[in-house]
Amino acid sequence: MKLWIIVALVVFSDVLQNVDCQQNKRAKEAGENRIRPTNKKVKPRGPKVKEKDSSTSAGKNQSIMTQVLDKGRFLRLLETLSLNAGQNLELRCKGNKIGWAYPVYLDTFKDSRLSIKQHDKYSQLILTETLTADTGEFSCWNLLCDGSECTKDEEKSSKVYIYFTDKEDLFVPSATYFEIVYLRPDQPSIIPCRVTSPTTKVTLHREVPPVEVDVNGTLISYDPRKGFIIHQPDPEYKGVFYCKAIMRGTPQMSIKYQLLYVEVPSGPPSVTIEASSTLVRGGDNINVTCTILGEPEVDVNFTWTYPGQGQRPVTINEGWRLINRGIGHTTRISESVIFLEDAETIDFGNYICTAKNQRGETSVAVHIDSYY
Repeated sequence: MKLWIIVALVVFSDVLQNVDCQQNKRAKEAGENRIRPTNKKVKPRGPKVKEKDSSTSAGKNQSIMTQVLDKGRFLRLLETLSLNAGQNLELRCKGNKIGWAYPVYLDTFKDSRLSIKQHDKYSQLILTETLTADTGEFSCWNLLCDGSECTKDEEKSSKVYIYFTDKEDLFVPSATYFEIVYLRPDQPSIIPCRVTSPTTKVTLHREVPPVEVDVNGTLISYDPRKGFIIHQPDPEYKGVFYCKAIMRGTPQMSIKYQLLYVEVPSGPPSVTIEASSTLVRGGDNINVTCTILGEPEVDVNFTWTYPGQGQRPVTINEGWRLINRGIGHTTRISESVIFLEDAETIDFGNYICTAKNQRGETSVAVHIDSYY
């Protein structure tokens, strides 16, 4: 009887082991199904490389400019940088051919404190003993050259606006004590009272009547890198203005700005032409005047085409002046006058004046004929 019980227990134990094996097998298979997604995560490594490639191509627009600090350390620059006036500045841009731009103040005075040197793999800009007047934008870019002609590589360029701060100079110094700002109805105008620290509080004031101007961010806003921006200029803003800055309780005044409203719209020159006479006899003098009514600060170039060109001597005089057309309304009149003595047959015909500015050109003509 005992033997039979022992045999039965052995058989029952074998059955239990088989059941456990089957369950473990199924559990293992189920586990394999669950980790298959992790295997799938390994497969997309190819696409991930593509993502790196795309980010690399986008990275072409990343900064190529760094600031060199002491002990050989480098700082990758953001949009703005604040330094104390008097510090030396060293900037580097990666590339074997680099172009630079910097505040016009440094170009105007051909400042010896500024030096630029091109190395094999980078270009180096050094500005020593910095001044508050050096405040402004510094930029660099790779040059794409074909022979002697080079163009700017927009995808490999960087810029940074640098404030050179000094508590004695809250405003960026100006070369003059009085500046004219022209107001046009078709574009914003800027009162350029820039500051040497972005944290400086600045207000705008009219001289007569003495009042602080409301700066609400809509009609007028302030940008420390530009000044006060009048977004929709109109005649009510004409007059004399100044800016006031306060830092740590100490106020400072800017130079004064005369705001003049311009009636002439932007565009190619508006030209008229007039001859002293359109009918002349042989031996008479010919005098033709070309006149332009234009924007006060926009330069104009004149060219003439006339019948005896290249064969007859002529005298050409040019000049311009500003005229006030009512209080605060200013226009520039530019003139070119062609003068010819002792008219001959070769001098009869069309006298053509072409005036050109940065926005286009206009040609006008007058016909001069014989009095016979």
